[in-house]
Amino acid sequence: MNTLSWTAGGIAVHLVTGPADPVRVLGLVPGAGPAPAGPGVSLVELDSPGEGRLGNSTSAQHRPYAVTAGLRYAGHTEESTSDRTILWVEQRDDARGLRVRTALEHVAGTEVIRVRSEAANTGRAPLTLTYVSSLAVTGFGPMAKLRLHEARNAWTAELRWQRRTAEQAGLVDIRPFDDGQGTAKGRHAVTATGSWSSGDFLPVGGIEDLERGLAWVWQVEHCGAWHWELGDHHGSLYLQAAGPTGREHQWRVTLAPGESFATVPVAIAATAGGLDDGLRALTRYRRAIRRPAPDLERLPVVFNDYMNCLDGNATEADLGPLIDAAAEAGAEYFVLDAGWYADEGSWWDTVGEWEPSTVRFPHGIETTLRRITDAGMTPGLWLEPEVVGVRSPVVDRLPAEAFFTDSGVRVRENGRFHLDYRCAAVRERMDRVVDRLVGELGAGYLKLDYNISAAGTDAGGESTGAGLLGHNRAFLAWLDGVLARHPALVLENCASGGMRMDYALLARTALQSTSDQKDHGRYAPIAAAAPSAVTPEQSAVWAYPQPEHGPEEASFCLVNAMLGRVHLSGRIDRMAPEQAKRVRTAVEVYKRYRSLLARGQPHWPLGLPGRDDRWIALAVHDDHECVLAVWHRGTTAGTVTLPLPWPDGDPAPGDGPAPASGPAPGRDPAPASDPAPARVLFPADLPTGLDLAGAGGALRISLPAGPSARLIRLHRRTRGETP
Repeated sequence: MNTLSWTAGGIAVHLVTGPADPVRVLGLVPGAGPAPAGPGVSLVELDSPGEGRLGNSTSAQHRPYAVTAGLRYAGHTEESTSDRTILWVEQRDDARGLRVRTALEHVAGTEVIRVRSEAANTGRAPLTLTYVSSLAVTGFGPMAKLRLHEARNAWTAELRWQRRTAEQAGLVDIRPFDDGQGTAKGRHAVTATGSWSSGDFLPVGGIEDLERGLAWVWQVEHCGAWHWELGDHHGSLYLQAAGPTGREHQWRVTLAPGESFATVPVAIAATAGGLDDGLRALTRYRRAIRRPAPDLERLPVVFNDYMNCLDGNATEADLGPLIDAAAEAGAEYFVLDAGWYADEGSWWDTVGEWEPSTVRFPHGIETTLRRITDAGMTPGLWLEPEVVGVRSPVVDRLPAEAFFTDSGVRVRENGRFHLDYRCAAVRERMDRVVDRLVGELGAGYLKLDYNISAAGTDAGGESTGAGLLGHNRAFLAWLDGVLARHPALVLENCASGGMRMDYALLARTALQSTSDQKDHGRYAPIAAAAPSAVTPEQSAVWAYPQPEHGPEEASFCLVNAMLGRVHLSGRIDRMAPEQAKRVRTAVEVYKRYRSLLARGQPHWPLGLPGRDDRWIALAVHDDHECVLAVWHRGTTAGTVTLPLPWPDGDPAPGDGPAPASGPAPGRDPAPASDPAPARVLFPADLPTGLDLAGAGGALRISLPAGPSARLIRLHRRTRGETP
């Protein structure tokens, strides 16, 4: 046996190669640490019909497969460019005619390894596969010292992180009473079924080793079905992740001689620290892999007419006052959400033509879009490109192969047919739609929604899971083409809010809708947890203050969005002057510090929020500046104490106690250059108690009864610097 160790970006990958076994992974270790003890797990697992397992018969684990057992190490190579390094490990099974190449890719400036495999048929007969893993890792440390993290993700209740022991997840260490196979044969599985990649769980998970202070956090980079599982393994755990599978998603692929299949990528961060540190490592990686765009540097403020506003029933007459109010508030985009194409109110099952309604816009939609431009904003439009309504005239204009099918019958889901982007007619038609909306109507922003989830399609004789995967990849390629033709176009990714929150899409789109939550009180934990799944500058959060809100409640609504991308809405056109001023002030404050959001790192002083937590906190900071949002949802006034975000815990080492507070009522917040150690940015006119302790201190914040929220700026002073 030989150990193959490869270090990139501060992560050591330890593999074992030998003449009689598949390549095994011993572990991914932060720093240059030694290889973990233990036998390791296969670098890639594969299954084929009728082959089954060898050496162990497990309950549901996707290991150890007989196909995997036939693989043998055939060499490795390294490729390097200016921004990434890839270790390619090749394995072969000449008897089966199978070659597998696994890429372990490091992106410069990150503590993340991205893994994917390519399986090729090198034989003379067809080869069918029903499972191919993307990532397999072990070596996490003793099970008793590990904590597991996953995030449930439901409609209007997104981003709910859960922490548990291995035993709470159903995994136990059975040593020394095992039979040498090293496992109790069970697993803890997390699966996304259908085409909503985050419809039930985020495609993100984590493991912490409390004893050594290490963390591993991973993300599946796919916009459809995926699966990952944890199982006990020789006193530790194994992690295995994949895209669609045969058992969970009815996926299979048959490769003709010379054909190959590529898995979906899975990225894993390995860091010193806890879950927060791993999520911050993923934040750096997410920024490194996505498409560069000016929008991600400038963070323009968006007004959208939907949420708690016109609710998909916009007309030319309704929009006029809202356009004026949004411009006065400082919005930079104005987006017409759903309904702009519909003459009738019940338009759900008629969508698909994407032609402006002449009933809603009697002077033509161009008049309204021009009014937006004349007000100094960029116009945007809502679009749902992957569906057509069952009553849409488009249905009869498209060929049969344009639609998802089940046993040859078109899949009908909630009044819609699902389009298959492998069909050239679908892509060409939607290219014409987008080119018209952007080139002729002048839309600079498209909100791409996706409101149904489909299991897949068996069109063309493929398995349901393979059909969905093929569509997913074709849709991503279509997005690439749209952005190549319209490089300045801003795309928002939405799926009934946050039901498709993944970095296959977010590597391309500039923004991610985080929720359809209409209750600002319940939105606070979603907004605070958003950077765990999406970079702050891509996290689109609704802020919908209403004329009936008092100052505290309106401010709470606005603070929700102020550490992400502000998606302003609500009937701001009906507000009294003082209410409108509050909205305008929030936007002005946001514009002063938003550049920090584009480069800063998230920090959760109270931990990732629970849905019913009374106190919630999120900070975004760099080495010197921090913007902190604090929400209070208690029924009485209260005080919370927060640790500071910097590693040494003190913004002003050696300076002693430093009381801080917001400006006097009616005064504007201090500019970002103000060196005071702590200051309320918004709302500065409402009572706030701030007390910043000295060496090793913390920030104590007192707020009135909820709902109340504050945005606070912290400045890290160096020794000797005076306020």
